[in-house]
Amino acid sequence: MFIASREALQEYAAKIKGAAAAETKILVSMGTCGIAAGTTPVLEAIREEISARNLQNAIEVVEVGCMGLCHCEPTIAVIDTATGRQIIYGDVSAAQVPQILAAGTDSPAHGTRTVERSWYYPEFEAKPDTAIQAKIVLRNTGRINPERLDEYIGEDGYDALAKALTEMKPEDVIKEITAAGLRGRGGGGFPTGKKWQFAAAQKNDEKFMICNADEGDPGAFMDRAVLEGDPHAVLEAMAIGGYATGAHNGVIYIRAEYPLAVKRLGIAIEQAHEYGLLGKNLFGSGFDFDIEIKYGAGAFVCGEETALIHSIEGMRGEPTFKPPFPAVQGLWKKPTVVNNVETYANVGAIIRNGSDWFRAIGTQGSPGTKVFALAGKVSKVGLVEVPMGTTLRQIIFGLGDGIKDNKQFKAVQTGGPSGGCITTKNLDTPIDYDTLIALGSMMGSGGMIVMDEDDCMVNIARFFLEFTLDESCGKCTPCRVGNRRLYEMLNEICDGRGTMETLDKLKNLALTVKDTALCGLGQTSPNPILSTMANFPDEYLAHIKENRCPAGVCPNLIHYEINDKCVGCTLCARNCPVNCISGERKMKHVIDQDKCIKCGVCFQTCKFHAIEKK
Repeated sequence: MFIASREALQEYAAKIKGAAAAETKILVSMGTCGIAAGTTPVLEAIREEISARNLQNAIEVVEVGCMGLCHCEPTIAVIDTATGRQIIYGDVSAAQVPQILAAGTDSPAHGTRTVERSWYYPEFEAKPDTAIQAKIVLRNTGRINPERLDEYIGEDGYDALAKALTEMKPEDVIKEITAAGLRGRGGGGFPTGKKWQFAAAQKNDEKFMICNADEGDPGAFMDRAVLEGDPHAVLEAMAIGGYATGAHNGVIYIRAEYPLAVKRLGIAIEQAHEYGLLGKNLFGSGFDFDIEIKYGAGAFVCGEETALIHSIEGMRGEPTFKPPFPAVQGLWKKPTVVNNVETYANVGAIIRNGSDWFRAIGTQGSPGTKVFALAGKVSKVGLVEVPMGTTLRQIIFGLGDGIKDNKQFKAVQTGGPSGGCITTKNLDTPIDYDTLIALGSMMGSGGMIVMDEDDCMVNIARFFLEFTLDESCGKCTPCRVGNRRLYEMLNEICDGRGTMETLDKLKNLALTVKDTALCGLGQTSPNPILSTMANFPDEYLAHIKENRCPAGVCPNLIHYEINDKCVGCTLCARNCPVNCISGERKMKHVIDQDKCIKCGVCFQTCKFHAIEKK
């Protein structure tokens, strides 16, 4: 199949949409999270049951990307194609498949777990009152087979590229993206249209479009889900950006630890070439555009655009001082646009529907939606996409169903190791780029890690700083040396060796590193320290003045004692790795505090709540 014009594309899309559909469609979540949770045996059971009951013509099975319901994988959705009625099942086992298929969509199968759909699709649905999520970036993720280009075309795929090439001038495309107010979703929030405009203004025969798919934040999996579930959306957007800026070559820089995303990107690029959607003379416009994949080795610093460019060029992934910015002098010293996966995934929708449509969603300063990877101590871990301006309370306690095991919410870290923690008092703040910065945090790429009463905020700051320390390229002294000293001071505090002078030095050095580091990694690395110090000063003081960790996390500041509930069962003594618990059977036992290594095994194994952690 080769598509030579927009008319041919629209005719082919109409043919796909008008094709006879099976009575029932079953979507099977085959993203990395689903596969890891055991969706493959469920898929095999579905195919076997369909074959055994001779239902091949009545039921279509579609392998889709992540549905965002990571808390209840394996997940499948059963859809009546005539009415659109659907039932989403979570925690599906192969043994449940026969009864699920027998139940259809009239009512859920007995003994199964169903999931309420909490989203709508702004392009073709009116917003229901109950829906918190609005799926633009994830419009196809979890709905279509990412390895079948026909399914993407059937959802108006590549029509935005065809429209741009046949009805719009390059400057018109940039004006539309600028008017939409799309800001970079990789963390910085820089206006996408302005970045494209800078690159377009450069007089150079060779330019590049780069997709930053080097997703490295702890707990973040947004870009991976898009690339696994809807890779053509990124390819189409890169071609649109190439047309707007005058670039004819694109590079997707993706971490090699994403094998499924790499595989599906490769398939998508091959299919796009076969259909004439990448390569020479796209849609008969005379515009050429091609894309190649480059693998990253998992260096967090390569999320910074200049370090990423150096890595593509075969050099060490180290940032350089800006200006010149990549839009002026980037890959191979040529004008280069670097956008992340989520930013590109918005472009097609904007060109299809217009900037006014996009601006009607979100806030005035941050239009559109944002995808978050909701993780940590929340009941329903998953991938969510909400309009800008949605509150943290709606996300954590609405979509995430609150805190696990009825624990108390303590804080949420947004922006990963570059962000900061947000506490209960700010849960009702509408979130966008500017409000999060005002709270001492940042949007980041979209990681959202929830913490409860059992988390020590000093230890959390140390955890994020340790990550940044490992990932620093070491080029500049503030980051290489400054963060090492910060980490040493946090260790002193967590070990009970900190003083008030340590606390003063910690804050002063954090502010110095923030002001003097070369790139965004170093400049934002102190944020978790400054944020936790501002929001939880009492925890720092307890570690220093009382030699106590209020959350009972820091090993050197806790000890275990056996209370009067002890029945002398000897279970704790038998499991102690250093034999520091003594006592006669049916008599109260005692812990030798000098020998105790604070491992907590006794606390975990005691069945009578006779061991207290203090």
